[in-house]
Amino acid sequence: MTTVLESIPLPSLPSSTLPSSLRRRATPFSSPELPIPSGRRTSVANSSRGPSISCKIQTIKAFEVSRRNAVALIFSSYIFSKADLHNVAFAQQSVVFREYIDTFDGYSFQYPQNWIQVRGAGADIFFRDPFVLDENLSVEISSPSSSRYKSIEDLGPPQEAGEKVLRQCLTEFMSTRLGVKRESKILSTSSRVGDDGRMYYQVEVNIKSYATNNELAVMPQDRVVRLEWDRRYLSVLGVENNQLYELRLQTPEKVFVEEESDLRRVMDSFRVNKVASSS
Repeated sequence: MTTVLESIPLPSLPSSTLPSSLRRRATPFSSPELPIPSGRRTSVANSSRGPSISCKIQTIKAFEVSRRNAVALIFSSYIFSKADLHNVAFAQQSVVFREYIDTFDGYSFQYPQNWIQVRGAGADIFFRDPFVLDENLSVEISSPSSSRYKSIEDLGPPQEAGEKVLRQCLTEFMSTRLGVKRESKILSTSSRVGDDGRMYYQVEVNIKSYATNNELAVMPQDRVVRLEWDRRYLSVLGVENNQLYELRLQTPEKVFVEEESDLRRVMDSFRVNKVASSS
């Protein structure tokens, strides 16, 4: 019995309306270039009216892709597109630096371009990250009337200078709250000679602050100690104009892991300069 679908003709389509890859297959069956299976010659004998549905079905099957291959193709395309997006995002997140130069006080350094200057913070200059509020940098200058530094070695060796920096940090963050405990340690101390020929000390310390959730509780089990913050302080010390200069960076420890290279670039860029007004 002849299939009904094979005996119903379809209207002929101009070859120009078909994709270029399918135009070859739109040739009428009377063409000697397309062999017809012997079992179906009687059902498509009137080929002048156009190709039958059986011909269309055969054309589609020629371009059919298995479900497994299609899923694999889509998945691989998704992975590569995600990787490209990651690379683009990484390129967009690259940090741009600016240089801050104070010709009056005699120092300079580089800082991330998106950091903002905060006035009235008590330091000679103060910048902070607009998104990570605990991440900032400042420059402090000693008073020439209270001390006269000849060189950075007036502070002693780097380890001794590191102990002074740590004591100063603990003094600044001293708290009168009940149940507050601070843990601190010196992570590293070193000296380096900059490209200006001057010697600089570098000090890194870590300070953790703990507090109880209920410092007025009578029972010890009701006073649960929790970590308030965990920060790293990176100081660069230099001497010029009979003054001690300190560039200090403050950052949460978890942020330091992600931005270490940028923060060290700020440290390495710090320079002290001779000013004409110094005696």
